Amino acid sequence: MSTENFIPINTLCQHYKLEISFFNTLNENGLIEIQYVDNIQYIHKESIYEIEKIVRMHKELDVNIEGIDVVLNLLQKIDDLQTELLKVRNRLLLYEN
Repeated sequence: MSTENFIPINTLCQHYKLEISFFNTLNENGLIEIQYVDNIQYIHKESIYEIEKIVRMHKELDVNIEGIDVVLNLLQKIDDLQTELLKVRNRLLLYEN
């Protein structure tokens, strides 16, 4: 498997000044997906946005892993509800005109 779209976990650990166990715990809790290539752990580049949010919550707000999971689930529900609200508003506009 090509690793051009992946970032090694060690690089992330150095960049964010975190232990590798932090990323392993995130993986165990289903918050990120770690890929193994030649016994090296990688994260897909598309996951960086989520990792940034997770790291900020953990470091700046001192939120534990379980709290991060709750916050991310609530944020996802908010996004889903906003999307649904937009669809309902658009349908309502069709009936009002």
